[in-house]
This record gives sequence, C-alpha cells and structure tokens, in this order.
Amino acid sequence: MAPQAKATQDFVPIQEIRDGIAILKDGSMRAVLLASSLNFALKSEDEQTAITMQFQNFLNSLDFSIQIFVQSRRLDIRPYIALLEERYKEQVGELLKIQTREYIGFIKNFVENSNIMSKSFFIVVPYSPPTLQTNKILPKNFLGFGGGTENIKSSVDKKLDDFEEQRTQIEQRLSVVEQGLTRTGIRIVQLGTEEIIELFYKIFNPGDLEKPIQLTK
Repeated sequence: MAPQAKATQDFVPIQEIRDGIAILKDGSMRAVLLASSLNFALKSEDEQTAITMQFQNFLNSLDFSIQIFVQSRRLDIRPYIALLEERYKEQVGELLKIQTREYIGFIKNFVENSNIMSKSFFIVVPYSPPTLQTNKILPKNFLGFGGGTENIKSSVDKKLDDFEEQRTQIEQRLSVVEQGLTRTGIRIVQLGTEEIIELFYKIFNPGDLEKPIQLTK
C-alpha cells in the first residue's frame, strides 16, 4: 500500500496570522521585526567598540530568547527594469533613447553575470502563554439545549480576550528589542499580517518569484 501523501499545510507550523502576529499550532506566538543593516566596517574603531558594547548590553538585558534570521535572495531587478522601460518610452531625443536602451542591457547583463544577492535581516520575538491549552474539552451543552448559543459566544469572547492579553505581553517584548537595537543605530519595523504571509511564502517557495501571493481571508 502506497504511503499517503501529506498536505503542504502539515509541514507549516503556523495555525494563523492575526494582527501581525503568527500563532503556531502549539498555541505560542511569534512577532517578526525587520532590521536595517549597519556598515560596521566603515565605522571608526571607537564607534565599532561602542556598537559592540551596546549590542552586548542589549543581549544581556533580555530575559527571553530571540531568533536572528538573515534571508539571502537573488536580487530581483524586474521593478527597476520596468521603471527604466517607462523612462525609455518618455524619451524624446533619439540619442537618449539609445543610451537608455544600452543602460537597460548593461544592468541586465551585470546582474545575471555577477549573481548579486540582496539580504534582509529579521528578529523573531516569541511568546508562549504560561499554560497552553490547545485541546480544550467543549462543554456538554456546547451544541445542545440549555444555552448552547451563549456557551459558543462565551468561548469566542474568551479566546479573543486571551489573544489580546497575550498580544500585550509580546508587544512589551517587542518594545524591549526595539529600544535595545535602536541604541546600536539599527532601525526596526514590525511586519504586518500581509508582510509575514509574504515572508513565509518566499521561505517555502524560494524559486517562485513570478507567482503572486494569494492572501486568505
């Protein structure tokens, strides 16, 4: 008997993404920060020492774990090429058209032959509730008589309350990370729901650049 193939969703640990927070199947939560790069080599020796000390102090101040994730991808020049094509159409003089067309060809050949990569830096901040209750037993009258609708509403309201409380906890951690990294000169931006979906789509589909991202409601 041939083994039954598993769906792709079985290999993805995410249950849902809500308000810019990924909720995993075990009930824990993850928020993702996009961090700017820092050209450390161009800093003076004193600046390098100060940055190193600030980063060390930041790590020592954390009472929770974080994950630093670096994503390297081949540079996608399609948006830039499309912009140049528009500029080419707007040119009036024949000489400028020739120069623009030659420049487009140069950029395409340079990127293809040089294998230029783009890097993005992410900070993943986790939070796990003190007690994870992923398999709750429903009340006996959940779908029966005697106030079943009220029980459903109460269950939904409690779930929303739990999410808001847990989001407050993870936002406090995000604030600590942002303040610590800002002191080193790094800029921080939290990813929203659609940006997290796009990030994970590209992780699980590294070679699929043409296909648009399908967002589920």
